[in-house]
Amino acid sequence: MIIIIDFGSQYNQLIARRVREHKVYCQIEPPSLTVERVKSLAPDGIILSGGPASIYSENSPKIDPELLNLGVPVLGICYGLQFMVHTQGGKVERADKREYGLAMFHPKEAAGLFEGVPESTECWMSHGDSIKELPEGFVITGSTDNTKVAAIAHKEKKLFGLQFHPEVTHTPKGKRMLKNFLFNVCACKRNWTMKSFVKEAVEEIKETAGDDKVILGLSGGVDSSVAAVLIHKAIGKNLHPIFVDNGLLRKGEADRLKEVFTQNLNMKVRYAKASRKFLSGLKGVTDPEKKRKIIGKVFMDVFEEEAKKIKGAKFLAQGTLYPDIIESVSAFGGPSAVIKSHHNVGGLPKKMKLKLIEPLKYLFKDEVRLLGEELGLPGDMVWRQPFPGPGLAIRVIGEVTAKRLSILREVDALIIEEIRKNDYYRKLWQSFGVLLPIKSVGVMGDQRTYENIIAIRAVTSTDAMTADWARLPHDMLAVMSNRIINEINGVNRVVYDISSKPPSTIEWE
Repeated sequence: MIIIIDFGSQYNQLIARRVREHKVYCQIEPPSLTVERVKSLAPDGIILSGGPASIYSENSPKIDPELLNLGVPVLGICYGLQFMVHTQGGKVERADKREYGLAMFHPKEAAGLFEGVPESTECWMSHGDSIKELPEGFVITGSTDNTKVAAIAHKEKKLFGLQFHPEVTHTPKGKRMLKNFLFNVCACKRNWTMKSFVKEAVEEIKETAGDDKVILGLSGGVDSSVAAVLIHKAIGKNLHPIFVDNGLLRKGEADRLKEVFTQNLNMKVRYAKASRKFLSGLKGVTDPEKKRKIIGKVFMDVFEEEAKKIKGAKFLAQGTLYPDIIESVSAFGGPSAVIKSHHNVGGLPKKMKLKLIEPLKYLFKDEVRLLGEELGLPGDMVWRQPFPGPGLAIRVIGEVTAKRLSILREVDALIIEEIRKNDYYRKLWQSFGVLLPIKSVGVMGDQRTYENIIAIRAVTSTDAMTADWARLPHDMLAVMSNRIINEINGVNRVVYDISSKPPSTIEWE
């Protein structure tokens, strides 16, 4: 197994993901990790993540330097490299030229971390400090045009460092470098799979919950569905799923959820119909943040009301994933910057006094899908495209009304139908329609119309951290546009969103 120490990088879970892709188990730990804790975990290697701090900042994250003297191989990435150099007696200074973005990396050897890596390869840099003086025993193993010390090694101590980020897709040979560290340096074995994850997670859930009841908010999405099946596997009838029908769902979703969980998986799900409450709360509201807060509040009110009927419950289960956590709070005690808040994170009312169970919180979406397959969930549910917690309310730009929801619901179903028909559903991260708050003039049947505009949004991504607009065939878009305008009353114009993330977000609100 590998220990990853969180120095606050937004990419620290990507490191874990790359390790797990090689079927090697890993745990992310905070900088406060003790030598005794490391010895008890008996890792085959340690990776020090990057981070936003300067090594000389007053509150910069630090680990016990003794961790570098245990004889366990260590790989320092960016800030992790700088910490290693600093504690081993080298010198780190503010760089003359801050390096951010793509650079060409030139390894000085075709062995160790760089076996199978070409003499020149792209890498992703993000640093303001640079190594000015190496500690005794260290040698430079790679450079870029702007950074002489881009990679270092102390082969006797098995200490290695990279100034760039091998975990991101912008470093094409980064996976190979990490693979070399895992197998050439650490001698790891490929024995971590979704099957082993299920076994470990079930044992942990059993140990945590014991014989107590667990409440779970079931939305029908991939995350909550997989969490429900996993927890049900661990504690059976002590799991009490609650499904709140907020009236903001896609066409037929509530019926499909009942079919899968009640009939096929034999779960006793509580169904709360509350569409009127949600629409009443949203009346006249156009600001997206207010929408989210109103939807969240109404949801928690309804959820709480249903939860009170379950006597003696002590735990609340959520399908929280790692991207939710890393964008909302520092997941492992490190100093990660907060990007935005998510509905699953920090939204639990204190008065409920329930402890959290989040069995998926260290996984990415694609890993959750693999887990769903391992657990036997139906394919259409496992590979369901992500759907936001506030539902269609944040795809109806402007005021949310029953009529506007009805229009968008039909549009959405038509878009998904065409996407599936053309075998694009699994190729896209998300595809959906957005009802705009403006109208345009049209001509239909020789009559002037003044109707709504629909924007089609389709993106490709691997983890939603970044996304690009999908280059859908023009013929497919033409059919979608034609069908939407002809088959759905109230629409006379269709546009296509060609914005990537960043700078745009996937959802419009």
